[in-house]
Amino acid sequence: MKQKISVIAPCYNEEEVVDKFYDRMSKVLKGFTDYDYEMIFVNDGSKDDTLDMLVDLANKDENVKVVSFSRNFGHQAAVTAGMRNSTGDAVVIIDVDLQDPPETIGDMVNLWKEGNDVVYAVRKTREGESKFKLMTAKAFYRLLNKLSDVYIPLDTGDFRLIDRKVVDVICAMPEHNKFLRGLGSWVGFKQIPYEYDRKQRAAGKTKYPLKKMLKLALDGMISFSTKPLKIIAGLGIFNIILSFAILVYALCSYIFDLNTLMPGWTSIMVTMTFMFGMLFIAIWILAEYISRIYDEARKRPEYIIRDRYNIDK
Repeated sequence: MKQKISVIAPCYNEEEVVDKFYDRMSKVLKGFTDYDYEMIFVNDGSKDDTLDMLVDLANKDENVKVVSFSRNFGHQAAVTAGMRNSTGDAVVIIDVDLQDPPETIGDMVNLWKEGNDVVYAVRKTREGESKFKLMTAKAFYRLLNKLSDVYIPLDTGDFRLIDRKVVDVICAMPEHNKFLRGLGSWVGFKQIPYEYDRKQRAAGKTKYPLKKMLKLALDGMISFSTKPLKIIAGLGIFNIILSFAILVYALCSYIFDLNTLMPGWTSIMVTMTFMFGMLFIAIWILAEYISRIYDEARKRPEYIIRDRYNIDK
């Protein structure tokens, strides 16, 4: 019996590029004569004709499967739904914008055949992206690794090939706010990088504006690091020491007449502004952790599926 390769492609308002992606991906997958394959498109609440186009593809090609959400739940939820509905021995996660070339999957499959459980794609170059995005992405991954207790490979996205046993472990995790590239590192197994040149988007606009990028960055930091809490504790100790230093300075100023300002004004103002600033930062960080606990406690599903096509329900 042939092994199967599953390709998971999240879609949100991608009508301009769906057909191009399907044509190139089909050509690649048909070249794997030793494997069966399936393409799982996850419609993440698209408002254009993306879903209609995906359903047409599913009607024409039995290897195309479609999962359609009731609304937009986000990229990470779409990837999770794709993994849970996949049946392949190896699962490839790739976006439909063709920035990640489908033709590189052959090399990733070869690395998987050599016994690697996760083949994660590392971007050597990134065409068509602004200097601001390149700079912030670089800074994010390096900061995340400084904070995280688990090493997360630099300059990687969700484009990767994952063995079935790893997919099953990730799918079994009950977390609501998943940061999949972080979970991929956390689970362990045998992993290997694959370097490639990321291309310019084939059509349409990015579905990761600054707001969503910041949300993803926050998910990564909160999900894989408790160090911000430890930093706050350290700053609290530093604040106490600084308060004593200000008190000593204020006393010396009063005794030796070093300060012509009203006695006590400097120490009170500096202490109050510093303390309130630290207090607000601490409350913000604690609120983020508490909000995640609240999300988990509610036990709401990560997504709601409205329809499935070519998938046994």
